[in-house]
Amino acid sequence: MEQLSQLLKSKRESKGLLLREVASEIEVDTALVSKIENSDRRPTKEQLKKLSKTLEIDFNKLLIMWYVEKIYEEIKDEKNLKEIVKELNKVIRKEK
Repeated sequence: MEQLSQLLKSKRESKGLLLREVASEIEVDTALVSKIENSDRRPTKEQLKKLSKTLEIDFNKLLIMWYVEKIYEEIKDEKNLKEIVKELNKVIRKEK
């Protein structure tokens, strides 16, 4: 599965945008955009919205990737990872 950082970087490059141009559009410094693209930092939801608009990527797609990576990062080292995900699925189904 493609990582959020990889998608953002490849889209920026395919649009021919420089790091500083994206940084200016989303109102952050160039170093932060670089850190996001290198998976050293996760963008905030607000930054994600701005990146979506600037890079013309569906926000819902970005948001799903963002949450998956965020949740996985929290639980990836748990011994019972599959059981946790199974229980989470049960909770989600009850909410529907």
